Amino acid sequence: MKRFLITGIISSVAAALTGCGSTSDIPAVQNFEPERYMGTWYEIARLPQYFERDLNEVTAQYTLNSDGTVKVVNSGMKNGEPTSITGKAKLKYPDAKPQTGELRVSFFWPFYSDYRVIELAPDYSYALVTAGSRDYLWVLARKPTMDKAQLDGILSRAKALGFELDELEYPTPVKP
Repeated sequence: MKRFLITGIISSVAAALTGCGSTSDIPAVQNFEPERYMGTWYEIARLPQYFERDLNEVTAQYTLNSDGTVKVVNSGMKNGEPTSITGKAKLKYPDAKPQTGELRVSFFWPFYSDYRVIELAPDYSYALVTAGSRDYLWVLARKPTMDKAQLDGILSRAKALGFELDELEYPTPVKP
């Protein structure tokens, strides 16, 4: 799995350097409250990534560390076997007021990638997340499944922002 993540990181850096489909024109959410973002998120939909191929029952667990960084544990099932990777995130603009939903995430120090929350429910029940290019998109929720009408609305807004959704994947949800 590490090899897949390294490939994903390299792809992210290459896309950022070439400006290919950059998300710099999409504002991250404002008034972001990192403490409220902590906890378990379930992956509802994603654009395909090499490092997530055949990955189902995907969760991300965020825990705020005492130094202000965030422990990130991404987990899932691949070919019937549990797999996970642990990384670290930090606010991209830690002193910004109001806080923006932009972080830098690293699973292989010293390499960091953008993590941009571009839509967030007022009650933090779902999030739409991207990286530095429009090749990266995740719909996350606090529950393993999401109402179809709500998901369709989120995806409609993502499409309006220029994301190509033809290849969107819907991983098998976490079993109760």
